[in-house]
Amino acid sequence: MKGRLAVVLAGCAALAGCTALRDFEAALRGVEVQEPAPWVQAGVPQPASDTESLLLYFQHLRKLPGADLGREHETARQAYTRARTDFNRVRLAMVLSLPNSAFTDDGRALELLESVAKNPGARLQGLAQVLSSNLQEQKKLNASVQGLQQKLDALKSLERNMIERNR
Repeated sequence: MKGRLAVVLAGCAALAGCTALRDFEAALRGVEVQEPAPWVQAGVPQPASDTESLLLYFQHLRKLPGADLGREHETARQAYTRARTDFNRVRLAMVLSLPNSAFTDDGRALELLESVAKNPGARLQGLAQVLSSNLQEQKKLNASVQGLQQKLDALKSLERNMIERNR
């Protein structure tokens, strides 16, 4: 019994040493050992790809209240500042493209997505193209709505002028 316990303890120590060694080697290479993404729930299958992870991230963003969304914007911005990877570009673009938030910036989001969407070798090219296309279409719709609002305002003004003349 004591022999088995010793073997199990030795095995655990070896595994702990391997983890510490991996962390040490990563630190020597300048690679950050990443914790699981906070938007991936524990106990569920982990995302198989960066695309799947970012889709889960978007679902997570949509559920956040305003204050938490502000903190997430800052976290995504800092991650992009530290490492300008395609993943961080798309992540920040997702945050910036959220409607009705204090930091919505569709132009900046499109700018971030452009290099990924136009890079045929990028793993996230498809997702970046979809997001970019969606943002461009949204910009067109917003411009169309503004144009319609201006026409409506002009018609209202014309109607008021006609009513005043008839008095």
